[in-house]
Amino acid sequence: MISNNVKDIEDLIKIISKLPGLGPKSAKRIVLKLINNREELVKPLVNTLAQVYKNVVRCKICGNLKSSNSDCTCSNKNCEQICVVENIADMWVIQSSGIYKGHYHILGGTLPNLEGKKDNGLLVSSLINRVQKNSVKEVILATSATIEGQTTAHYIHDRLKATKVKISKLAQGVPVGGEIEFLDDGTLYSAFKNRSSVVND
Repeated sequence: MISNNVKDIEDLIKIISKLPGLGPKSAKRIVLKLINNREELVKPLVNTLAQVYKNVVRCKICGNLKSSNSDCTCSNKNCEQICVVENIADMWVIQSSGIYKGHYHILGGTLPNLEGKKDNGLLVSSLINRVQKNSVKEVILATSATIEGQTTAHYIHDRLKATKVKISKLAQGVPVGGEIEFLDDGTLYSAFKNRSSVVND
């Protein structure tokens, strides 16, 4: 409980504590830092968040973040490779490693199971359309080595069979149960370098 019952501060702590890796104690420290640095931190933070809320949207085709006032990079039809990842955090990790320089497709999550064979809100159909309409030669399935990640990769592989595009998956280096977001650069490099083609059943 905050002294003097300042509800606005309590609300801010509750919101910040919902961020990944933060709990109530960490949120309180962050809020205190912000309050003690109003002009230096709070004002620019509020302005920046307002601009992000107004101008940044998720592309409905590739799932990446883009400006609401411009076309996404996925509109470029000259893409020979597409790396399929579960979320934006995975893409950022791969980008920062410098291993892969091609285009990405962010699904927006994973499938819990194969029952019903539905996309479950994931951007799978738009991936199929990108492969069919563009000069894509290879689709790299860079989903995590979890049950959900591999279930999703298997589902996408089945959906892509008719396109005849080369489908590959990350190789050894990704431990069973490992999530892309938390892998180091060396492990990612090994996984991309030794990726293998997915054989059609």
